[in-house]
Amino acid sequence: MAGACTVALAACDGGGGDGGTATSPRPSPPVVGSFTGSPPSALASAAESAVASARASASAAASSASARASEFEASVSAEVARASAAAERELKDVKGQGNAMADVSLTGKPRAQTGGLLAVVVNITNSTAATASYAVQVDFRDSDGKVVETRFVGAEDLGPGEREQPLAISRKPPEPALTAKIAKAQRY
Repeated sequence: MAGACTVALAACDGGGGDGGTATSPRPSPPVVGSFTGSPPSALASAAESAVASARASASAAASSASARASEFEASVSAEVARASAAAERELKDVKGQGNAMADVSLTGKPRAQTGGLLAVVVNITNSTAATASYAVQVDFRDSDGKVVETRFVGAEDLGPGEREQPLAISRKPPEPALTAKIAKAQRY
């Protein structure tokens, strides 16, 4: 050990002030005996770093997009709930079928497009010469004609000739088969 210290001290002596030549230390190669494979090149390390950075950025972007999608979905759900409640309030005191049955029709949507749910497009067209709002009640009936479920949809501030197409969606299972029918339609 004393010999190793002497060698180390001699290596540290740079030939200070006695006029000797100065030596610059040479880097020693890595001891590769304990490594398996080969050490990564600088290019491979940079590529791995870039891939990791891209993955982190993509993950952050996906998370941000997911959050925006959730916010949008919540916003749409809130608007649908608000419009449904407004339509239900408007129809509450309507006697008979209402004054806008001729302005409203239903178009079915294939269950393959709705995840197996029964959904209908409620076609609302303002056939008047003035801006109007509409409230529509859609009843889902079983084969005996009994109302099993009711949905309310609406369209607000439609200009003359304008059309809106909200969806009325039944939450009931596919069986027994239900039929959608417009029960009331009111222009206000």
